Amino acid sequence: MLQFDGEIPSKLPQVGLSIFAVMSKMAVEHQAVNLSQGFPDFPIAEQLIQRVNHYMKKGFNQYAPMPGIKPLRDAISEKVYNSYQLRYDAENEITVTAGATQALYTAITAFIREGDEVIIFEPAYDSYAPAVKSCGGMVKYASLTSPDFKYNWQEVRQMITNRTRMIIINSPHNPTGSLLTAEDLQQLEKLTRQTDILVLSDEVYEHLVFDGKQHESVCRYPELARRSLVVASFGKTFHATGWKLGYILAPANLMQEFRKLHQFVVFAVNTPIQYAIADFLKDAENFLQLGDFYQQKRDAFLEKIKSSKFKIIPSYGTYFQLLDYAAISDLPEMEFAEKLIKEYGIAAVPISPFYNRHNEQHLLRFCFAKTDETLTKAAEILCKI
Repeated sequence: MLQFDGEIPSKLPQVGLSIFAVMSKMAVEHQAVNLSQGFPDFPIAEQLIQRVNHYMKKGFNQYAPMPGIKPLRDAISEKVYNSYQLRYDAENEITVTAGATQALYTAITAFIREGDEVIIFEPAYDSYAPAVKSCGGMVKYASLTSPDFKYNWQEVRQMITNRTRMIIINSPHNPTGSLLTAEDLQQLEKLTRQTDILVLSDEVYEHLVFDGKQHESVCRYPELARRSLVVASFGKTFHATGWKLGYILAPANLMQEFRKLHQFVVFAVNTPIQYAIADFLKDAENFLQLGDFYQQKRDAFLEKIKSSKFKIIPSYGTYFQLLDYAAISDLPEMEFAEKLIKEYGIAAVPISPFYNRHNEQHLLRFCFAKTDETLTKAAEILCKI
């Protein structure tokens, strides 16, 4: 094995392998039912595959324009307007990205400089903090209040200083399945009014909202939208996480700065898939029914495990379900998650790695974006524990 003998001071000395990669690797090694990593195990729409194939055969296989192809940006603009009644200019305010994580990373690195402070809400998706730290920024952690993971805006108000550069929000929320409310967005609007604070809004599960609730996008609040970068994901929306295709919305002056960096990170993203999705977005039924689709999966999964000893934490969005195992074991979350894989053959993700500091709540995250067969098999295991 080769090894560099020189000294390499790490930018991220505390960062190791993602918890998603760790648990999925263990699931494969032990042939466990994998409800850990958030990806569907059922096929995407055949019509969408056909459109990708169509454009490949037509020769649309070279570089796309740096911001994304115009038909897709036009389709995104129309979709956002129809969903949230805010019109983004396709030429200057929409950029197609290599998945949502690339959009998040590029947005953070485009605006965060040495000494800037960024407020993140815990439990937090694991890509936010490393990107901030790699830019020399300082992460300040606000807490979502258990058991319903609500926002404490008074705490946030006390955290804001003259060095606060960005607040990162995520709704529907990974890993908890909680939702921002209209009151939350109004509070954020008040907190940031007459400041230079940017808002980075991770809305990749925007169409996966349950129980008649509404996704409160930043786009519904024009004053807030003027200081916000909004990230979305076609991978989540169309069950195609491996395609790594997303987009970001922002006012033109913010997008100009985003694109300066974007062009040197990836320049452009998958051309035939962009054309295919542009076609697919013309029929709103291809994404508007996703909430009902995943709610049925959530409800079916919960019905199958209702006789288990796990306590159900309500999930109102995403395709994740938190389960509390306190009635089963006192083991720390990581140890219990490993036990489930090795002894019972089922994989989940512990919640503690989504926190900056050690935080044990006896919670595991299970992904229900799976076939009925997979969910039935998983439920049978969980009911025996």
